[in-house]
Amino acid sequence: MKVTVVGAGNVGATCADVLAHREIANEVVLVDIKPGFAEGKALDIWQTSPINLYDTRTVGSTDDYSRTAGSDVVVITSGLPRKPGMSRDDLIATNAGIVKSVTENVIRYSPAAKIVVVSNPLDVMTYCAYLTAKVDSSRVFGMAGILDTARYRAFLATELNCSPKDIQAVLMGGHGDTMVPLPRYTTVAGIPVTELIAEDKLNAIVERTKVGGGEIVNLLGTSAWYAPGAAAAQMVEAIVRDQKRIFPVCAWLNGQYGLKDIYLGVPVVLGKNGIEKIIELQLNEAEMNLLHNSAKAVKEVMHVLDQMNAVKA
Repeated sequence: MKVTVVGAGNVGATCADVLAHREIANEVVLVDIKPGFAEGKALDIWQTSPINLYDTRTVGSTDDYSRTAGSDVVVITSGLPRKPGMSRDDLIATNAGIVKSVTENVIRYSPAAKIVVVSNPLDVMTYCAYLTAKVDSSRVFGMAGILDTARYRAFLATELNCSPKDIQAVLMGGHGDTMVPLPRYTTVAGIPVTELIAEDKLNAIVERTKVGGGEIVNLLGTSAWYAPGAAAAQMVEAIVRDQKRIFPVCAWLNGQYGLKDIYLGVPVVLGKNGIEKIIELQLNEAEMNLLHNSAKAVKEVMHVLDQMNAVKA
């Protein structure tokens, strides 16, 4: 098994490190455009193998995608963070160009690969990769729901002073302020969370989850990387090992939840074929309204990319 991670920055390197340590693939290839950067990160990770006792080989490549040929899964973390004075449209244009180029190279050398997109803005960059790859949507999807759900579960574990292992939750919608945590589908060792936490505290945790990425940025001055990298690696593991895990994933909807032609976070079954099934929950009216409001916000951003593509055409 071979996995490629494009982008050797904090998120990409963390993802590669987790994949190697957990021996999820025989080989992990890191690719970056900065000369020597991927090679250095890969070498550093490989030198931990005698210490942490694993066999996965990590190798680096400077913008040479031939080294990635035959990858089973490719994780795309490439892209620039939004800088002061940069509009949303500027960020979309810049990162869409990067994701498009990367996806073209991925498909050229690994035509059967499953593609996991981590680049931001997440939902629209997954859409961009899908348009570029021209493969079945079950093979192109985005990582956001696992990260957002992990934050939600971590906050709940802190409040309850319990193990995060015992918390299960579902979170849907776009990656951002309009995400839809679902307390009705949140349990602690099978106990509904609403029986354990007061409504006001639970609502506060939901709101904190929605801005979880911004909280990290405010503290560090940069985006998170440990949790996003680990979340992407967990998706790769589910695919490589055909685990049939049920995860919230940014997936292409074609009528599910009354939504069509949109990439949005929903629960799916993830296995060797990529997205093997989209699960439709029986949402109540309030939950469905939140999901559709989130979809509306995502559609607006997707429309920006569509207009850019129309101009180029």
